Amino acid sequence: MELPPAIAALHRELGIPADYASLRGLAFHSEAPEEQLLRVDQGDVDPPVRLLPVAAAAWRRMEASAALDGITLLPVSGFRSIARQADIIRRKQAAGSALEDILRLIAAPGFSEHHSGRAIDIGCPGHTDLEENFADTPAFRWLERHAPQAGFRLSYPRGNPWGIGYEPWHWYCAGEKGG
Repeated sequence: MELPPAIAALHRELGIPADYASLRGLAFHSEAPEEQLLRVDQGDVDPPVRLLPVAAAAWRRMEASAALDGITLLPVSGFRSIARQADIIRRKQAAGSALEDILRLIAAPGFSEHHSGRAIDIGCPGHTDLEENFADTPAFRWLERHAPQAGFRLSYPRGNPWGIGYEPWHWYCAGEKGG
C-alpha cells in the first residue's frame, strides 16, 4: 500500500518501517471529518469521547441495553487524530520505550481505528485505565455476548494477526448485525 505523502513522512520521522502496512496487514484509516463527530461521554473527559453519528447511535443503544442488564459501560476514548497518534508515540519514545514495543501496543499513525470515528475504548466503574484486567469484569463478559448484535467487534483479541497486544477494551463499530 502506498501511503499518502504526509503519512509516509510522519512514519519516517518516527522511525516506522516503510513496510509496516504490509507486515502488519492493518487497514489504513483516514480521519473522520471533525464536523461530523458527536460527543458521547458524560462529564469532564479530556479529550472528549467523540464518534461518527452511526457509531454514536450504536454506542448509545448498546450502553442503554447494558444498563437494562445492570451493567455500566463507560466511554473512555473515541476519535483520535493522526497527529495525536503520532504525539502518543513520540511521548513513549521520549520516555525510553523502543519503537518495536510501542507498535505492539499502539497502531502507527494512519492505521488506528480511532482515526475513523468508529472505534471506542470502553471501561466500567473501577476499570477505566485501559488495562487487560478489564477482561475479568462483568462488563467485558456482557460485551462479548452482546456487542456483536449492536454492530461492534473486538478489534484486538488475544493472538490477533496484526501484532497488536490484547485490548479487551477496544471495540469497532462495523454496523448493526444484519444491517
